[in-house]
Amino acid sequence: MRHVAPTRDALDRGVLARPPLSDWAAFATFVRDREWPDIERLNALWPVGSSYRFVLQDKSLLADGLHYEERIARQHAIATRPENWHDLFNAFVWLRHGAIKRALNARQMAEIAVMGPRERSRPQYALTHFDEAGLIVTLPDDGMLDAWNAHDWHRLFWTYRDAWRHGEARVDVFGHALLEHALTPGKLLVGKALVVMRQDNAAARCAEAIASGDVLNDPLELRPLPVSGVPGWHADTSDESFYANAPCFQPLRPGRTYPAPL
Repeated sequence: MRHVAPTRDALDRGVLARPPLSDWAAFATFVRDREWPDIERLNALWPVGSSYRFVLQDKSLLADGLHYEERIARQHAIATRPENWHDLFNAFVWLRHGAIKRALNARQMAEIAVMGPRERSRPQYALTHFDEAGLIVTLPDDGMLDAWNAHDWHRLFWTYRDAWRHGEARVDVFGHALLEHALTPGKLLVGKALVVMRQDNAAARCAEAIASGDVLNDPLELRPLPVSGVPGWHADTSDESFYANAPCFQPLRPGRTYPAPL
């Protein structure tokens, strides 16, 4: 079933005080305000000298016949629908993680050159999955990675809960669709992760790996992570039974393996 986000009027703004949206506090006013921000307000947030711009997606824009990715690559124009949560969060991610967004766009354009604008390759599916539901996860401990490899969610989140609570293990939500889903209180969130071991600038490392083609060549490279299990991300993470009973915590499928972390 397609997710339907709450309307702006019906939004429970308390979600802004909890992860993952609390990690985007710099943009909170654009979510909290009763009025939708216009394109000019969003474009004012670009750093000085940036050639990228958000452009209103309407019939006149789409008449140029360009693919969404082509318009970004050729014109540095990011089509943005008005009064739309999905595209608003996409704008936030562009502003925070521009290097990753540019790497994704370059990879998409390389695939479009081979596949054409109507067909999609395995790398394109992987790139899109990360763009929509991506997580950048930093782990400090091989034991945590072993638990994740086995889908031992109790061990990953409960046994190692201090590592999550103290920031030694970290999650940065990159996918704008996942941020949109977080507007619904209590929703169980599952993302598709790239994992980095023991590095301070995990986002930069991910951008490099995406740009070079070292990662995101197949959707199965991405690790599913029920991110609602991170202590404090869901109201029930203080209850140990949550990790046994919540439907987001799925067992490992037979034969499923994951690539080494970055």
